[in-house]
Amino acid sequence: MENNKEHILVVDDDPGLRELLQQYLTEQGYEVVAVNDGGAMEQHLAQQPADLVILDLMLPGEDGLTLARKLRAQSAQPIIMLSARGEDIDRIIGLEVGADDYLAKPFNPRELLARIRAVLRRKENAKPETEEPASGIFSFGPWRLDVNAHQLAHDSKEIPLTAGEFNLLRIFVEHPNRVLSRDLLMDLIKGYERTPFDRSIDVRVTRLRRKIEDDPTAPVYIRTVWGEGYLFATQGKVS
Repeated sequence: MENNKEHILVVDDDPGLRELLQQYLTEQGYEVVAVNDGGAMEQHLAQQPADLVILDLMLPGEDGLTLARKLRAQSAQPIIMLSARGEDIDRIIGLEVGADDYLAKPFNPRELLARIRAVLRRKENAKPETEEPASGIFSFGPWRLDVNAHQLAHDSKEIPLTAGEFNLLRIFVEHPNRVLSRDLLMDLIKGYERTPFDRSIDVRVTRLRRKIEDDPTAPVYIRTVWGEGYLFATQGKVS
């Protein structure tokens, strides 16, 4: 019988937490494997892809940030990072290297479950829909975003995007040459769960700029409109 359960890989060097999360998330209907370091993570992913990786920041050998960068360089693998530090700077760095969410230890397993569901929901919403018209292709400069195929290409070379990056870029290309506030962007990104003073939209914009701008410090496509939000200029200029 085919296994349709979503597969979660937990990477944490705390055996007690690994056991707790494996038992709890299995009870919630997920297929869960728990390993203790980056080497075991890479070995497992080579044999079985995961729908989501829960990755501890502090690990023996390569740390979670290094592993997140490696995962993100290879694919749009959904990642939730865990850390005992719980400082804002750690959360921001985790998001900047490509994590989809960040949770400070200690945490309530129910909160982690809610974040898992939100990340997987964003991933599902980012998949191409069968009713999407064939004309769902947007071009700007040398870039081509194919909404149906969930692909961004630069001169025919595909550029990997996370689900969050794809959703954000899709919103921008569908609302060109107009200012979009951070609140509106958060409302338009389906499945997004905000917190007070949430700045993760800014983090996603920074990551997206690194992928599509020649000079991310002087963007021509994703412009900052100070005090208001962001504006996407399809030709590198406002028409």
